[in-house]
Amino acid sequence: MNTVIKSGVTLAIIGAICAALVASTFMLTRERIAANEQAWLERSLEPALGGLSYDGGATESMLIIPAPHELPGSDDVVVYRVYSNGQPVAALFAVTARDGYAGPIRILLGIQYNGTVTGVRILEHRETPGLGDRIVSTRSDWVFQFDGKSLGNPELKSWELKRDGGQFDQLSGASVTPRAVLKAVKETLLYFGERRDEVFAAPATEEDE
Repeated sequence: MNTVIKSGVTLAIIGAICAALVASTFMLTRERIAANEQAWLERSLEPALGGLSYDGGATESMLIIPAPHELPGSDDVVVYRVYSNGQPVAALFAVTARDGYAGPIRILLGIQYNGTVTGVRILEHRETPGLGDRIVSTRSDWVFQFDGKSLGNPELKSWELKRDGGQFDQLSGASVTPRAVLKAVKETLLYFGERRDEVFAAPATEEDE
């Protein structure tokens, strides 16, 4: 019985030491991990800003637009706003095109204050490799055709694929996927055009600790 008790006590002590070591390691590396995650997020957002100059980091003024809303997707939408000398420069919308070929497509869309698209990047998708996945900037240059566009360039009725009578290129062998992305971009531009001042005037949302 004494041997069993001693073994139990020994295991308990070892467990406590291991727990303390894990906790200490977490405390020592928590700030570094958070900093690395923040840096990664900043780097991920920059391509959709098209090289615009702004003060601070792209994540310093975050806004969450709760569902329901008139943006693409049924979930809350995260918006990152950037400023220069206190004046709004651009907003980055993380929206969801629900009508992709293989499921929802997560899209990051940058819109300059004047309503011009600064960049579009695909955050997440399940589209067909070699076909629908060419919406990703590393697979083809299809997504770059949105750069510099606005609801007046081209006119609103031309915000369709060429096969639908519009001015935007499709992807060979895939039409559902690019059509879904194009629709999401157009809907986000419409939302921004109607609520631009509200978007930039809303107080920043604090991230959970």
